[in-house]
Amino acid sequence: MVQRRPPTVTMHQVAAAAGVSQATVSLVLNRSGGSRVAESTRRRVLDAVDELGYRPNAAAKTLRDGTAGLIGFVGDVVASSPFAGRIVEGAQARAWDDGMLLLTVNTGGDPRIEAAAIDSLLSHRVAGIVYASMYHRKLHVPESLADVPTVVLNSEDASGRARAVVPDERGGGRQAAEALLDAGHRRIAMINIETLASGLPAAVERYEGYRRALEDAGAAVEPELVRESDGNPQAGYDHTLALMSLAAPPTAIFCANDRTAWGAYQALESLGLRVPDDVSIVGFDNQETLAPFLRPALTTLELPFVAMGRRAVDILLDDVVQADGPERIGCPIITRDSVAAPRGAHRG
Repeated sequence: MVQRRPPTVTMHQVAAAAGVSQATVSLVLNRSGGSRVAESTRRRVLDAVDELGYRPNAAAKTLRDGTAGLIGFVGDVVASSPFAGRIVEGAQARAWDDGMLLLTVNTGGDPRIEAAAIDSLLSHRVAGIVYASMYHRKLHVPESLADVPTVVLNSEDASGRARAVVPDERGGGRQAAEALLDAGHRRIAMINIETLASGLPAAVERYEGYRRALEDAGAAVEPELVRESDGNPQAGYDHTLALMSLAAPPTAIFCANDRTAWGAYQALESLGLRVPDDVSIVGFDNQETLAPFLRPALTTLELPFVAMGRRAVDILLDDVVQADGPERIGCPIITRDSVAAPRGAHRG
């Protein structure tokens, strides 16, 4: 037996059910009525939409407005990054606030897939594209995006043309150092996630925040206490062993990501030292599968991925003009149990 499709509900039927004109229904559904539509009327229209199961004609909207009620999201490692879910969550929630859908594409960093994905999204007449990277760096935005509203997310356009939303790395580095300074530490080491010479914004700016906090507090920034690494646990382990072998070892270590902090924990344990009794540790990222489960749980700075995702779509939909570089979103400190006063110190 052939099943027949249910009849399509029309805007005329919604108008009749709500006791209003089709023009009023259109104003409500397109959110363009403003003060011309009373709240009680708007509510009647939306109730009729729900009751009748009305769905706007997407094709007609595309022809009328020039866009399809879609926003493209192109990411390099959306499928594999531990942070990707949160950054997409924020962007998707903000898009949905305006009744729009987010089309997400994971390119795996493959330029051929990226080019094909952008081509496909543009053919669907998306209202704009969020061009996302899963770590903060300077990148080259494809020329194919030159004529469509674009916001770079969690990175910066090397040319400076595209709008961008990034974490406040410098502010986060400062907060990390200040948490240790406030606990009474003065000999504070840092294990970075890259070389400063690399120019990687996450490495350079986290270090700058650390340096400025120490200088403002009158504490020395000693070269032997600053180590550059690749951001992996093994580097955290090796550098921590080296730091603790110094004639005057640090009483605290700022690890510029949580994986480095994990390695530092293991090195201290191998030396018979305890966190935070002997050495305090602060991380960066608040990696949810790691930071809360270290023992003791790690105090760390959170990358504000949900807020960044929302803000990127905000900028697209509201056509926000950025005058002075990327917009920086604060990284809140997540206080747990890995920071204490230096051994033998008394704060009062």
